[in-house]
Amino acid sequence: MRNLVAVLVVVPTLALAQPKDVAKAQVTSTPVAGNVHMLVGAGGNIGVSAGPDGLLIIDNQYEPLAPKIHQALDKLSKKKIEYVVNTHWHGDHVGGNAIFGREGRIIAQKEVRTRMVVGRAGGMGNPVPPAKKEALPVMTYDTGMSVYFNGEEVRLLHLPAGHTDGDTVVYFTGSNVVHMGDLFFGDRFPFIDIYNSGGTVEGYVRNVEKVLESLPAGARIIPGHGALSDRAGLERFLAMLRESVSLVRAKIAAGKTLEQVKAEGVPENLKSFDGGPISADFWLETVYRDLSPKDAPKTAADGK
Repeated sequence: MRNLVAVLVVVPTLALAQPKDVAKAQVTSTPVAGNVHMLVGAGGNIGVSAGPDGLLIIDNQYEPLAPKIHQALDKLSKKKIEYVVNTHWHGDHVGGNAIFGREGRIIAQKEVRTRMVVGRAGGMGNPVPPAKKEALPVMTYDTGMSVYFNGEEVRLLHLPAGHTDGDTVVYFTGSNVVHMGDLFFGDRFPFIDIYNSGGTVEGYVRNVEKVLESLPAGARIIPGHGALSDRAGLERFLAMLRESVSLVRAKIAAGKTLEQVKAEGVPENLKSFDGGPISADFWLETVYRDLSPKDAPKTAADGK
């Protein structure tokens, strides 16, 4: 059995810290619809609105990739970056804030700024120092706001604690494109930060359900990680989430330990989601820990 503490040191670090040799990653651009494009490199997928008003970007991966991201943006528009939207505070999405924040105004839900100001001194994973002043959001909101840009309304909607406690979903109303940040991992198990950022498994599921309920017909979806997707891809993802929660909840009710749940693994129909950085083993661990009664006695599975 892997020691749980050792696992938690590795995986949340992937969500917050810069990987080795990240500057060697290539940044590619894909048109999505209307004004919107998607940039893929290392870290969270970047959404871009390019048009007569300039550039609006959603997330920005890691600071060493900024020159390559700029090169990709220059191919879409020579105009300046006006706005930088952060979907949440993890380093693979806001690592370039200190660079891009000198060009455009950074917008985020208020909990993103709060966490970036404080950083993280301890807990599981590597420490995260407080962000530089130029990396901090300068415009924040509670439940949501709109930016009217490049001929369309860009709606920013905060959803309650799910991946973190500061998640934002972005809807480009004219282009009919939704950027979900890490509330959507395309065809792979997600990382839900119940460890350091106020995320919850059940909240995550509810948030995905809410997006699907309001998703316009024909919308294209940019996930936080994974390939460009659509309603069918998000429905497939939600079905996996629901089945995972039901499976683990039933096993907890049956008195099974974390070791037993991990040993039994996921059913055959969910094994295809095991191709990303979050393994089935760790995914089951996350769901088990979050659904277990908070006053449950500690076991060897808790690394004690």
